[in-house]
Amino acid sequence: MDVTEWLLDADPAIRWQVMRDLTDEPADVVAAERARVATEGWGARLLALQGEDGQWGGGTYSPKWVSTTYTLLLLRLLGLDPASEEAQSAVRRVRDGVRWQRRSSGPFFAGETETCVNSMVVALGAYFGERSADQERLLEWLLDEQLDDGGWNCEAPRRSRVPSFNTTILALEGLLEVERSVGADPVIAAARAGGEEYLLERGLFRSLTTGTVINPTWTRFSFPPQWHYDVLRGLEYFRDADSPPDPRCGEAIDLVRSRRLGDGRWPLQHTHRARTHFEMEDGDGKPSRWNTLRAMRVLRWYEGEPVS
Repeated sequence: MDVTEWLLDADPAIRWQVMRDLTDEPADVVAAERARVATEGWGARLLALQGEDGQWGGGTYSPKWVSTTYTLLLLRLLGLDPASEEAQSAVRRVRDGVRWQRRSSGPFFAGETETCVNSMVVALGAYFGERSADQERLLEWLLDEQLDDGGWNCEAPRRSRVPSFNTTILALEGLLEVERSVGADPVIAAARAGGEEYLLERGLFRSLTTGTVINPTWTRFSFPPQWHYDVLRGLEYFRDADSPPDPRCGEAIDLVRSRRLGDGRWPLQHTHRARTHFEMEDGDGKPSRWNTLRAMRVLRWYEGEPVS
């Protein structure tokens, strides 16, 4: 079995993305496969775990990684169609019943008080079609939180004025999702350009001043990434944004190539440990369909041709 066949011998959440991003199936075929996420496999299992109060895991942000926030993030990564009846029903229960439990007691889609968390909520609101005054306020707040050199940091301004890769990638993903849902916006585009330049100037993982690797764990790839940054996540953002390949991504691309196993697959490398609803893969060091899919489509984006 070749690598593409192995990827297709999988859950609908992976199959439909392989069809879209690697094998170029017709749009109607991709849509039909994507529709299965809501009714079969991992997507259906996650939807069935939602409580009557709208929550997953008994909480809004905690416990990690089974709370409402992280379960919705995972459903987004699986590609649950937000227009599906199942998605709309689940999101309606969140909207009507879930409130924050930490420094804010407002409704879920109004966000909280921390940049990382609010970036996640902006992304989720945009993806699942929550167009409300609360979401507009949260978007304006996120734009105002951008630091002078283009990045974001959840500890700014009290504890740090230096951007964080973790916060910056979350903010960029949120802003990209907003533009995808409402159309091009010059203010959002300018904010994204600043955050993208912050990452690119650093080659996606090196210190601008010393050239050293900022955090060695960023060179090992996890799925789901949760709130954590890594090189593959950074590259996936640029691919997802349909950005022109930038030479400053070259070393990061070489790193992705170097992580490929002899059989053509990529392993899971750095699982972020906490509670999970269920396991989707065999564990660190083992071949990972998620990382293989993500690596292959990043290389295809950068190189302009299918990965063999």
